[in-house]
Amino acid sequence: MNKLMDVFSDFYNDFTNKLPIILIALAVFTIGFLIAGGLKKLIQKKIKPRLKNTLSADFISQVISFIIKLIVIIVVLNLLGFKNFTSQILAGAGILTFVIGFAFKDIGENFLAGILLAFKSPFRLKDLIESGSVLGYVQELNLRETLVKTPDGKDVFIPNGQILKNPLINYTLDGFLRYEFIIGLDYNSNLANGIKIISDSILEINEVLNTKNKKTTVLIDELTASTVNFKILFWIDTFQSTSKTYHNSIRSSIIDKVVQNLLKNGFYLPSTIVEIKKYKA
Repeated sequence: MNKLMDVFSDFYNDFTNKLPIILIALAVFTIGFLIAGGLKKLIQKKIKPRLKNTLSADFISQVISFIIKLIVIIVVLNLLGFKNFTSQILAGAGILTFVIGFAFKDIGENFLAGILLAFKSPFRLKDLIESGSVLGYVQELNLRETLVKTPDGKDVFIPNGQILKNPLINYTLDGFLRYEFIIGLDYNSNLANGIKIISDSILEINEVLNTKNKKTTVLIDELTASTVNFKILFWIDTFQSTSKTYHNSIRSSIIDKVVQNLLKNGFYLPSTIVEIKKYKA
């Protein structure tokens, strides 16, 4: 019993002696993390208006905040008497880096990939991208992953390393996107007149571009059993909206306009014809 009381007494005395240091360490930790958070917001506020790609500003602020927090933790450990511990960490940085690098290879890879993505800027906030089998709108670039929201509302976290190593398709970077569809006319149709009606119908849709390098194209694509198939190519301005739903609504309006005008001008849009022959035994 006396031994237990001695242990408790030693612990209490040790705690009271170190209480000022503990309070100072706690204050340094709290103030340090508050400074890191405040500096992160300040950097975002000051840098964002100056950069075309706001994702870069977010990423830079996250990195600086992480470094400050790491320094604060090392200072707090030193205050609490873990000087030898921190010295050993810094002295053995080479070995530690190798061990941590091997154990957390993917985390380090994604972090470095995030830095490259932040400065290379292959996509911006709200851009429509495709990486691997994921298609969606960029919501956020973090230290480890990129958050993408798919057209059907799913939030997908793609590791930065995966984006960097695989082909990346950005559908909205330059503001132009081409869509296409197929329509079939009867072989007895006046094909030249059909092409003209299709082209004029598409130009009735205001959202379709009609510039020197972004003109609507109507091509004879294929000769099938019952129809002459035309491939229609048209361009839209994605700066108006990057929404896939918006793009599909334009495409739907164009198809409807083309079909209505062709039918109005007496064109026949045949379905697939199946020929059945009956042989006598």
